[in-house]
Amino acid sequence: MTETSTTKILFGGALLLAGTAIILAASSAGGVLLPGIVGSVAALAMAAGALLVGTSEGGRPV
Repeated sequence: MTETSTTKILFGGALLLAGTAIILAASSAGGVLLPGIVGSVAALAMAAGALLVGTSEGGRPV
C-alpha cells in the first residue's frame, strides 16, 4: 500500500463514519427541513467516502 492509498482509505473511512453519524442523528430530530438538508449532505459525504475507499488501490475501480 502506498501513502496515497492509505490517506484515501483513512479519509474515506472518516467520511463514511461521519456521514453515518450525521444521518443517525438527523433521523432522530423532529424537524422536517433541516434533517432533509443535513441528511442529503451526509449522503454526499458517504458517497465521496465510498469513492475514495474504492479507488484507493491500483487497478480498475469497482
